[in-house]
Amino acid sequence: MFTQKDIAQIEARGAKLQTIEEQIDRFKQGFPAMKIAGAAVPGRGIKVLSDAETAAAAQYYSTAKVDGKCKFVPASGAASRMFKDMFAGLDKLEAGEDLPADAPGSKLAARIKDFAFYSPELFSEPEDSAAYRKATLATMLREPGLGYGVKPKGVLKFHRYADEVRTAMAEHLVEAADYMRGADGVCNLVFTISPEHKQLFEDALRDVKSLFEHRYGVYYNITFTYQDKATDTIAVDMDNEPFRTETGELLFRPAGHGALIYNLDHVDAELVSIKNIDNVAHEKLLPATSLYKRVLMGEALRLRDRIFDYLRRLDDAPSEALCSEIEIFLSRELCVKMPKASSLEARVAALRAKLDRPIRVCGMVRNEGEPGGGPYIIEGKDGSTSLQILESVQIPKDDPKAMAAMSGATHFNPVDLVCLLRDYKGRKFDLLKRVDPDAGFMSSKSYQGRDLKALEMPGLWNGAMSDWNTLFVEVPVETFNPVKVVLDLLRPAHQA
Repeated sequence: MFTQKDIAQIEARGAKLQTIEEQIDRFKQGFPAMKIAGAAVPGRGIKVLSDAETAAAAQYYSTAKVDGKCKFVPASGAASRMFKDMFAGLDKLEAGEDLPADAPGSKLAARIKDFAFYSPELFSEPEDSAAYRKATLATMLREPGLGYGVKPKGVLKFHRYADEVRTAMAEHLVEAADYMRGADGVCNLVFTISPEHKQLFEDALRDVKSLFEHRYGVYYNITFTYQDKATDTIAVDMDNEPFRTETGELLFRPAGHGALIYNLDHVDAELVSIKNIDNVAHEKLLPATSLYKRVLMGEALRLRDRIFDYLRRLDDAPSEALCSEIEIFLSRELCVKMPKASSLEARVAALRAKLDRPIRVCGMVRNEGEPGGGPYIIEGKDGSTSLQILESVQIPKDDPKAMAAMSGATHFNPVDLVCLLRDYKGRKFDLLKRVDPDAGFMSSKSYQGRDLKALEMPGLWNGAMSDWNTLFVEVPVETFNPVKVVLDLLRPAHQA
C-alpha cells in the first residue's frame, strides 16, 4: 500500500507507519456506535444552581488553594469559514453579477461602519451599487487591504470602544485579568496557533500587552503552542485507499481539535480554563462572563476536594459503608453508575479507578438553536455510565433510543470548560492515557474538487476527555457569544 517514498514522507512528519496503517483500518472498519443511556438534563446530569449556590461557588474559587492556573485558548487555523459567504459573494460580483439586498455580502457592505475593522482610510461611504459591494468585500478579504480571508480569528478586530479597537485575542487578555490572575498578579495564557500565524499573533500582542498590564495591574505570561504535524491523519478516497495529490504524495489533514490534547498535556498547571478564541464579547458583558467562569472553577475545585477526601478515606479505612457512600455520590453528582463488584477489594479498586481521574466541569447552555456538542449519559465498555459530550455525527441515527435522547436534549456545550490536571497526591495525570480511541468520527471533505474522507481524532472535549470525571453546570446564554460568521459581529454582544 505504501512505497518507500510514502514511508519517508510519513516519517518526515514525525509520524509512524503503524499509526497510519491503523488509521486506514479505522476508515475501513468505522467507529463503534455510542451506547446512549439518555440525554443529560436538569435534575439528571446538568446541575442548575440557585442564586445562593452561584455566589457560593464563585466564593469557593476565590479561597481554594490551586497549584497554578492557566487560560487555554484554541486559536489555530485561518478564519476562512468565517468569511465563506463573503468569498462566494465576491466571486459573483467579480463575475459581473450583483447580490440581492438580503445576501450576506450586501448586509456587510451596507453596515460596514458598524464593524470594528472599519476605517474611512480603507472603506468608502456606503452606497447601493455592485461596484461598491465588490470593492468593500475585496478590501476586507484580500491584500492590499485587510486580508482577513487568510488571517486567523485571533488577530481580527472584533470590538470597538471609545478610545480603542480590540482583537479577539485582546479580549481574552482582558478576561484573564479579571478572573485568572494569580496571587502574584500573573496571568498565564496558552494560545494554540498555526506556525505560519505566529508573527501575526506576536504583532497583535505587542500592540496591547504593556497597555493592558498597566491598565489592569497584571503581568501576562503568554505561550504560543502548535498542533503537532505528527497528529495529522491521512486522508483516503471514497474506496478507503490513501488519497494522493496531483504529484502523487499522500494527503494529510489536521485531525480536528482532539489533537490539542497533546498541547493540553504539556500545560504545567493544576487548573486550566478552556474557551475558544471566537467566544468573547464586548467588555460590557464581562461581569456575567467573569462570574460564571468563577462559578465553573469553584464547582471544579469543590468537586476536587470532595473526591480527594474520598480517595484519602479509601487509603485509610476502606469499608462497605464508605463504598456505598461513594457510589451514591458518583451516581447523584456525576451520573456514574457502577457495575456490581464481587468483593470489597474489587469494589474499592473499581471506585478508586473512577475517582482518581482528571476533572472537568463544563458549562452548558440551554439550546436556542446555536450549534454545539450535546451532553449525554453514556454506557461505557466496563458497564458503568458517565457524562460525555457528543457531536451529532456520533449519535447513531438507526438507534431509536439514541434518537429519542437527542430529541430530549435541552442543552449544548459552548466549549466553556474548567479542567483539573493533578491527582490527590499532587502528581500530574497523563492525559494521553485517558483518550477513548473509539470516540472519533469520519467526515466528508474535498481537495481541489475531488471527494475524500477525513479522520477526526476524538475531540478535545469529547472522546479525548472520555476517561475524566465530568460535571455539567448550566450557565446563561449571555456567556456564549461565538463569532462563527463575520455578520455575528453585528449582534448586540459585539456592539458597543
